[in-house]
Amino acid sequence: MSIISSLISHALNISFRNVENTVKLLEDGATIPFISRYRKEATGALNEVQVAEIKSLNDKFIELEKRKQTVLSSIEEQEKLTPELKERIENCWDSIELEDIYLPYKPKRQTRAETARKRGLEPLAQWLMLQQNGSAEAKAKQFITEEVPDPDAALKGACDIIAEWVNEDEKVRQTVRNIFAREAEITAKVIKGKEEEGEKYRDYFDFSSSLSRCPSHRILAIRRGEAEGFLRVSISPDDEKCLDKIVPRYAKNDSEAADYVENAVEDAYKRLLKPSIETEFANLSKEKADETAISVFAENLRQLLLAPPLGQKRILGVDPGYRTGCKLVCLDE
Repeated sequence: MSIISSLISHALNISFRNVENTVKLLEDGATIPFISRYRKEATGALNEVQVAEIKSLNDKFIELEKRKQTVLSSIEEQEKLTPELKERIENCWDSIELEDIYLPYKPKRQTRAETARKRGLEPLAQWLMLQQNGSAEAKAKQFITEEVPDPDAALKGACDIIAEWVNEDEKVRQTVRNIFAREAEITAKVIKGKEEEGEKYRDYFDFSSSLSRCPSHRILAIRRGEAEGFLRVSISPDDEKCLDKIVPRYAKNDSEAADYVENAVEDAYKRLLKPSIETEFANLSKEKADETAISVFAENLRQLLLAPPLGQKRILGVDPGYRTGCKLVCLDE
């Protein structure tokens, strides 16, 4: 618990003692308004927003702690948990990093790579990765069986295994993430035949913007259009730039084997890595947009609540809608 309180203290720039006291009050069942109003001596007079932030981070870290125990148990059952790996997992407090560490050990469904392994093609994948001179086809002939009818099938299966190795490489995943963070574009297109029905999303029928600069209200509108079945949305960086960064990590020379490795890396990026990182950024951008929207609405409401009462007056309220028309409401005294 002290580790979690220390992490929260560092993240929010609130003293460790005040964080720990607040967490204890929350665990004892005290509500956020109660803590902020009646336990100021324990929390250092933290306001409701600060108490809520502490609660949110505490819940997040507790969930992460549970996930770490699940990951440790899973790897231990496979008898692959080394002291170094255990220490790294226990000291990890980032959910994305934890999932990257776990990925190579995660029980796999029946993937193409798993099928290839069961057909005995992993040694061929390892041979390709060494990128020695020699005929890849001649080497692949050694792996022909009933399930692997020809050298092409053997090499295809070996490349599927290499693609999975690339996808599970933490450094490669972080490299692609960094490019997404700097350069990803969010694009939206109308789904064919939905133009009339999705008229209210017309602004996004052919939309493109830098993800990092796209305002929160646009991201939320695009996601609503996607959820309602009117828009097709994608988040993507420059694919060539990503491949230029990750291909040289694996394709080391001009051998025939290196050509197969390069093709496997490209397949890994397009089929596994990019969709996975795109999902991460879709979730992160939605979460960030939600937080921004809530903050804006909260501030707007705060200003309304702080406004002095108008008194006994007749009021005409206007809800501006420049494209679809304004809505009006009249109130008497």
